[in-house]
Amino acid sequence: MEDKKLKHLELIQGVISRMAGNLFYLRGWIVTLIAGVLVLLTQVDGGKLPIVFLAILTVLFWCYDGYFLSQEKMFRDLYNKVRKQCEEEIDFSMDVKEFQGKAQNTVIFCMFSPTLRYFYGLLLTAAMYVIFYMK
Repeated sequence: MEDKKLKHLELIQGVISRMAGNLFYLRGWIVTLIAGVLVLLTQVDGGKLPIVFLAILTVLFWCYDGYFLSQEKMFRDLYNKVRKQCEEEIDFSMDVKEFQGKAQNTVIFCMFSPTLRYFYGLLLTAAMYVIFYMK
């Protein structure tokens, strides 16, 4: 493989790796925050406010997670494009705008991908079970 192409692919792979790391950290944060809120709920009778806070927090993290997954998918598309290019066409561009129009790269599509849908659905279900049936 040519040197320019290899270097460009390494740059793109670095971005993809950072996006995957962000997804991992986001999921760790939301699990920690939900656990903290649930512990607080067992200590204090806060009424419906913690339930609303918990739901809003989970949905916000779900959206943010969908955004990072969307970005990761666009960079994977860029990687595939560069992989197929000739050495003369390599310009080290990291612009992913041309991949934004693809349906599978939208934030909404990524939010409802099986991985995120089951992860956040399970979190919401478990949290609601604890709130309504364990009190």
